[in-house]
Amino acid sequence: MRAVSSVAVFRVWIVTIVLAGIGAVATRSAVHAADRPPITPAEVNATQQAWCDGLVAIGKVAKAGGDYRAVTTKLIDDLYDYREGTVFFKPTLSTGKNTFRPTREGAISYFIGGSDRFPEDSGFALKGWQKVTFDNNAAENGMQIHGEIAITMGNVYLTNDKGDVTKVDKTFVFRRGKDGKLRLCVHKSALPFEPSK
Repeated sequence: MRAVSSVAVFRVWIVTIVLAGIGAVATRSAVHAADRPPITPAEVNATQQAWCDGLVAIGKVAKAGGDYRAVTTKLIDDLYDYREGTVFFKPTLSTGKNTFRPTREGAISYFIGGSDRFPEDSGFALKGWQKVTFDNNAAENGMQIHGEIAITMGNVYLTNDKGDVTKVDKTFVFRRGKDGKLRLCVHKSALPFEPSK
């Protein structure tokens, strides 16, 4: 009986420790989230605009002969969650085995090319975009905010140096990082479907 009793006490003791640990982690997470202000639509839109402005900046720096790789790397680190989390990135013109870009290297290559691992990349940000804007038009405001996550759906409009505008469908999901900044954890973009093609 003593052995059974000792085993039972030991099991209760282990369960108590595990539950206390889970409770402590949950409490820390809740307190951490509660310490920060909630995500606002203005913050989400500012982050999307930073993405648009960054795309234009890469092209301008490249055209001027500057260090566009450094500008691109900063954009990826500032606006994508590769360092802290997992990113689901399906860019507009990616195809084949490299359709999805789960790595930082793959994202940088998509924007500026130059990687042997992604030989099909010519550099989306090097196409000379003069202006890039967005809207969130998938619903009334095209945005959902759920705690530390914000989702937008709508379009991006890219204007080239001839004034031609390319419209791209986009879904962006942002996650608040440890430093309080919003970063993309999902980026899905594609050219709109055209039934005639």
